[in-house]
Amino acid sequence: MQPSHATSVLLKFSDSLLSLSSLANITNQPTSLSHSLTLTSLYTSFYTEKRETLSVSLSLSLSRHFANPPLQKMKIPPPPLVLLLSLLISLHSTAVASLSSSPDKKTTYIIRVDRDAKPTIFPTHEHWYESTLLSLSDTTATWPQGGPLIHTYSSVFHGFSARLAPSAAEALHSVPGIVAVIPERVRQPATTRSPRFLGLLSSPPSALLADSDFGSDLVIAVIDTGISPGHRSFSDRGLGPVPAKWKGACVSGPSFPASSCNRKLVGARFFSGGYEATSGRMNESAELKSPRDTDGHGTHTASIAAGRYVFPASTLGYARGIASGMAPKARLAAYKVCWTGGCFDSDILAAFDAAVADGVDVVSLSVGGVVVPYYLDAIAIGAFAATEAGIFVSASAGNGGPGGLTVTNVAPWVTTVGAGSMDRDFPADVKLGDGRILPGVSVYGGPDLEPNKLYQLVYAGSGGGTSAADGYSSSLCLEGSLDPTLVKGKIVVCDRGVNPRAAKGEVVRKAGGVGMILANGVFDGEGLVADCHVIPATAVGATAGDKLRKYIASAKPGSPPTGTILFRGTRLGVHPVGTYS
Repeated sequence: MQPSHATSVLLKFSDSLLSLSSLANITNQPTSLSHSLTLTSLYTSFYTEKRETLSVSLSLSLSRHFANPPLQKMKIPPPPLVLLLSLLISLHSTAVASLSSSPDKKTTYIIRVDRDAKPTIFPTHEHWYESTLLSLSDTTATWPQGGPLIHTYSSVFHGFSARLAPSAAEALHSVPGIVAVIPERVRQPATTRSPRFLGLLSSPPSALLADSDFGSDLVIAVIDTGISPGHRSFSDRGLGPVPAKWKGACVSGPSFPASSCNRKLVGARFFSGGYEATSGRMNESAELKSPRDTDGHGTHTASIAAGRYVFPASTLGYARGIASGMAPKARLAAYKVCWTGGCFDSDILAAFDAAVADGVDVVSLSVGGVVVPYYLDAIAIGAFAATEAGIFVSASAGNGGPGGLTVTNVAPWVTTVGAGSMDRDFPADVKLGDGRILPGVSVYGGPDLEPNKLYQLVYAGSGGGTSAADGYSSSLCLEGSLDPTLVKGKIVVCDRGVNPRAAKGEVVRKAGGVGMILANGVFDGEGLVADCHVIPATAVGATAGDKLRKYIASAKPGSPPTGTILFRGTRLGVHPVGTYS
């Protein structure tokens, strides 16, 4: 195993002492002060803040031996030298033992420091951070271009993020000034009628939006997958100048020139250091290293928060009306932190750090993951600092459920919002051959199935798959799992999960199926999503899914199971409200 940088310096220091000892004792020649200064220089290059106490005591020891006038010659007394060498050898053995037992695999850690603990010898905090990291690394370590630091933080707290071996991260706990060492986690990104449904009208008797001037001149930071600036929801027509308090920037990049920002979209940044530190250099032929949104999630959430009025608006003819965000006169700042590999904590914290410094009023993020203690939760930590700075923080409750303990972003200083009920739905019910109606939802906008015709139903998991496909793959309607001779001209029942919901319909279409019923499993419960499908299709809950599978399984030879899908458009005033997202 290669010696660490610290160990190498120790060896150099030991060799220098031995050389001086040989010079003094073998040739019987006195040693000048210049030799002692060389030793002191080598000694200083090794010791870091962790070893300050030892550093001071050894410096005093050296000073006692070398404290003669500058030009006066002297000899180095052998006994203290032997004691010092013994101490150095002991330290060297400990370092080697530590290295031999430490795993090499590195992961990203977020390190919080005491701002006032920076030794005065370092001109900046960044110099201090780099020096601390380099003292823990071995001589063969390779750092990314630009140095070992992924991000530095100075607004939400003082600290940095870096890739470290677990042993190095553990060693940081004993470094003076280090407050916390937090392992990084990877998270995932989690309507026209919402304001009216919530009672937030623009006129009396409930005119909260009007009273707030529709969020005029507030700056809302959206931490997500970026933004598509050309959307009509982000037009700046009729808006006044950018608020004077705004200190942010519009960072340009591929497909996102600086001119993408305007008086509505006042700023945009992207943070990919944590993602690339873990996943390697970004494939820029597949992703855009800029604030441009290639996923759609960030654009969607930004328009929900502060989109301008857009009319007419609909989805394939469904939910016609005027679309707007909750604060249509507010300004937006987009902070892109989510990539194909997920949303990395170190990047999320960097976005929080920038948003606080930029002068935002609100932070909104629809990103979540597993619940951990607050002191290990990057979102909770960033949100706490933002709240201390007078910024309102809103976060999504996640896409989990319907079981218990599935809510995320639960810190009490965060307003956690769950996608839940509305008084509007998009019914697309399943009518079975025995006359039963199973409720479903869809926003399919293409040609309908033939009216008054019942189609044969087939469950892909028990008779619709190819000979090469296992029942599990075909039940999920995965790519290439369906046998065209078994599903052609039929409505195929597919289980929810693994591949995207709408993609299952494309698999069915390519195999010759005329329609699809997407059935929830027990872990999906009754939560439904009304999707835009490529063929006539609907989604049903777990209870309806069980009934549907049993109906198909109980069919007798010569009397195949049949059914159709009844698309009923947009329905308003639904009571009690459902649980559709």
